[in-house]
Amino acid sequence: MSSFKNIICFCIAIFSALTPCFVNAQLKDTTVNSLPQKNKDIFKTLIKSVTRSGIDSSMQANVLNNKNEAAFLPYEGKGIRNIIITQFGFEKILTDTSKKIRYFGKKIIAGLHRNTKEWVIRDNLFIKEKTALNATLVGDNERYLRSLEYIHDARILVDTIPGKPDSVDLVVITKDFLSITAELNDASTDRFKMKIGDANLMGIGQKLQVTALLEKKRGPDYGYEVLYRKNSIASTFINASVGFTTINPDLAYGTGDEHAWHAKLERPLVSQYLHFAGAILVGNNQTFNNYMKPDSIFYNYHYNTFDGWIGYNLGVRKLLFFKHIKNRQFISLRYFRNRFIEVPYQVKDQFNFIFNDRQAMLAQFTFFSQTFYKANYIYGFGITEDIPYGYNIALTSGWYKQLNLERFYTGVDANRYIVTYRGNVMQYFLRTGTFFNKGKFQDAAVLAGISMFSRVFSHKNLRIRQYLRLSYTKQFNRIGLEPLGINNTFGLRYFRIDSVSGNQRISLHTESFFFLKYKLLGFKFAPFVFGDAALLTPKFESLSKTGFYYGLGGGLRIRNENVILGTIELRFIYFPRNSQQSNVFKLTFNSNIRFRYNSNYVKAPDIIQLNSDYNNSIY
Repeated sequence: MSSFKNIICFCIAIFSALTPCFVNAQLKDTTVNSLPQKNKDIFKTLIKSVTRSGIDSSMQANVLNNKNEAAFLPYEGKGIRNIIITQFGFEKILTDTSKKIRYFGKKIIAGLHRNTKEWVIRDNLFIKEKTALNATLVGDNERYLRSLEYIHDARILVDTIPGKPDSVDLVVITKDFLSITAELNDASTDRFKMKIGDANLMGIGQKLQVTALLEKKRGPDYGYEVLYRKNSIASTFINASVGFTTINPDLAYGTGDEHAWHAKLERPLVSQYLHFAGAILVGNNQTFNNYMKPDSIFYNYHYNTFDGWIGYNLGVRKLLFFKHIKNRQFISLRYFRNRFIEVPYQVKDQFNFIFNDRQAMLAQFTFFSQTFYKANYIYGFGITEDIPYGYNIALTSGWYKQLNLERFYTGVDANRYIVTYRGNVMQYFLRTGTFFNKGKFQDAAVLAGISMFSRVFSHKNLRIRQYLRLSYTKQFNRIGLEPLGINNTFGLRYFRIDSVSGNQRISLHTESFFFLKYKLLGFKFAPFVFGDAALLTPKFESLSKTGFYYGLGGGLRIRNENVILGTIELRFIYFPRNSQQSNVFKLTFNSNIRFRYNSNYVKAPDIIQLNSDYNNSIY
């Protein structure tokens, strides 16, 4: 009877969560109509200066179903004579060069900002002069420029050349973020934490960031973190970073008890036409009892990390000549080792995925066919966003050792991305994997689901989107991996109880975003309402013991798209008492939240994750 009651409650929660969808459906759909008249003059000034230029992809920034390469297809195969770099500072509006951003203190801030150097932009170009124009490659490069931390937006325009019908010039236009950031967290009489940095130091694509912490109950009462990163060293697309911190969150409680350092070199697959990708990471982490916890609950540990992988894109040269072939194949190999010099006495020799020594050699074969659409109002407040369309399937297998348990692993991570004609963005995902040991399946699991962003609706001064994700997860014969939980992105957001776990989970997330037209000092506002619901079956229990958990709430997000500082969010959450959450009402304030839709072609080989979403997350 209780199981039936839980199912009824879950159905009611789904109906309640979907109610905004039915309301939104009655509003005006902005993606199926022609562009507003005021957008017809986008880049008018620039187009005048670059005569006979081709289609400007930014003119259709509000139309979702616009492929990144569409503007370049009429010039496919023509020779690229010159690549011209044009840069806008953060004070200009890319979509209308006749306007400028005006607000109090702009002159002071402008004096602190340094525009990105032209050679830095060229270091991030993989399109070259004296080569044939490949529309997909140019679209990839435009998208990659937009992904850089210090670039607000980017466009590539095509300019025809009189008397030379077989040649064109490309005009690369970039607009900077205000790269200087300052962030204040938890300021009170007992605690003060501040972060300051520059993501584009002196305009040369280098990031320097310092975080300082002062806290009375900590010993010592101060701590700090320093991070340095360099983008695309010598035009190789290799990014380097080093960091040291005395306030890193520990693995047990998330308090700043860890001292850690790391050094990393990374080369992502920034285009489907490039050959190599990979990364190498070394690091060291150790806890110190800065918060004077009793020995019984303090997890004293020390470990070091080595992680390296490399991959190769098959048949790139052939694909450049046979452009009708859209399917890509990528092979990669990864070795990583987490070795504990000191293990918490609470764990000892028990299987614990967090505190066990782990070592693996994994191989992966990925085949994908992905293009990208320009969109906005997905995660951003009007900024151009790149949405994948197509499929990505990764097959992984290899040797995995956890503590003294050595096993063979195999898994599949399959994703299908769809952008409908009316502008809905959908993703179907299936992740499944298992270990084999002595002829038996161990730690087998399956995670399947669907997520969707509705098309943009317009109502007076509002732009509205609806988000929905439904997933099902099941574990079989769990030995060494973590059990399923609901205090994560596949459960209830901001639910803080670790003891709730099981081997079967059904979850629903839904959220309605309302992007307001009004701005204050360059900041835009987006109220939202949301609902989360989850059914979790404890291990070795029948369906009648399934627990039902849910949370409801709303809040406000604030964002200035011209500065690199992330989204600021105030969130109110209601957890009913039967959820076992100690606080029925919860109020959270977060700053510098990063929202970005996943746009990676490939990633490092790994076992599937059941309590985190490395592809996309709503928060």
